[in-house]
Amino acid sequence: MQPFTEKVIKIIQNIPRGKVMTYGQIARLAGSPLGARQVVRILHTQSEKHQLPWHRVVNGKGEIGFRDSEWHDIQRELLENEGIQFNINKRIDLQEFVHESSKSI
Repeated sequence: MQPFTEKVIKIIQNIPRGKVMTYGQIARLAGSPLGARQVVRILHTQSEKHQLPWHRVVNGKGEIGFRDSEWHDIQRELLENEGIQFNINKRIDLQEFVHESSKSI
């Protein structure tokens, strides 16, 4: 497994309940500021294997990234069950709900 992938997995595993992180934020912490798309790929391929809380990762606007309405609804429900609220524009207030990690993994 590549070091970047290992770091991304560890970062995602450590997002606490009721908080979210963005793809870009995770990429920066893992050492690749331009690696947001790689984070998406890792989530897609490794979430089940590593039991990742995939639902706690959103885009930089605080939106759910899924275009598919079924997966979008599942992710929203999982987040709401953790106390995360969406505004009228279907966005999460990142100032309130983002998990800030002060160090890279």
